[in-house]
Amino acid sequence: MSSSSSELTPLRLAWAGLALAGLAVALWRGEALWQGAGGSELLAQATLALWCLVETMLRRNWAALLTLPALALGIGFALPLYLFIRSRRIT
Repeated sequence: MSSSSSELTPLRLAWAGLALAGLAVALWRGEALWQGAGGSELLAQATLALWCLVETMLRRNWAALLTLPALALGIGFALPLYLFIRSRRIT
């Protein structure tokens, strides 16, 4: 079994699928660049951004910084993307 296929566990595939679904919903509804985001969603995005930054500093998982620009498309895309990135093994 190759190392690339063993890294895509069922949970990681679920995170990837949810991220793609969140992306599709955000683009379909025209919610790019924080349009239509309410107060609670903005607070959730700020919380995820802070968590991402702290985790990146502690774990040195630099790929997790891709979550920050993904926040422009909403929490429904950014959170599963972050969980997908975070669930991989760090070498």
